[in-house]
Amino acid sequence: MKLLKVLARILEYPTAELQASKDAMVAAVLEDSRLPRKNKEQLLQCIDRLCGDDLLDLEEAYTGTFDKGRATSLLLFEHVHGESRDRGQAMVDLMEQYRANGLEIDAKELPDYLPLFLEYLSTRPWDEIKNWLEDIHHILGLLGERLYQRESIYHVAMDSLLELSGRTTNRQELAQLVASEERDDTAEALDKVWEEEMVKFVDDQGSSCNTGGVVGQRRREMEQTQTIHLSDHLMTDVTPAQARAAARDA
Repeated sequence: MKLLKVLARILEYPTAELQASKDAMVAAVLEDSRLPRKNKEQLLQCIDRLCGDDLLDLEEAYTGTFDKGRATSLLLFEHVHGESRDRGQAMVDLMEQYRANGLEIDAKELPDYLPLFLEYLSTRPWDEIKNWLEDIHHILGLLGERLYQRESIYHVAMDSLLELSGRTTNRQELAQLVASEERDDTAEALDKVWEEEMVKFVDDQGSSCNTGGVVGQRRREMEQTQTIHLSDHLMTDVTPAQARAAARDA
């Protein structure tokens, strides 16, 4: 399903390769037969922004959106398990699912990273795709509302995925819930996280150097990003898999 490849590219760190693939992404959106017209129009506007705006501005916006705090993390299991041990087992299970269906991960990308998950789904039958999206529809709805309230263009990708899932959410309840949340991407919130991590480090007395904190988490993971090989033919004209290895500024 080429549309899922497009959504994966949209949610990845912006690159020149992404901008060069505009025509292929637009064509994939227009050719799709499942997404309603309204969602298609929103996606096309999003693609115009991502492919037409200044790349440095896009990089800064992406980092500010996804690299600060957990509320808008693109790591799916973080929204379900946090940092509990259950998350580790869930990632092992998902990795086995990938391998069983021809997805080989060469390095250290986390398997619950949403763009990677969507790239995998793009090779699967529609019934399987829909079942997976139904399973995470609550995460998609919450992410979409958080991004919307933060005036981020990326909310349209979540809205489209939610539409494809076939599940509905109570947008009024979600809006009220998100509006009541304490932002975790402010300077004050980030300072608090660093302070807590420093206390934990001191308490551990050097027994472990935990680099899994919130601030810069996604950047550290992206620095270890791998090339992905799929046994099925992929839409490589959208963007090469190597575009995922783009390094971002601190």
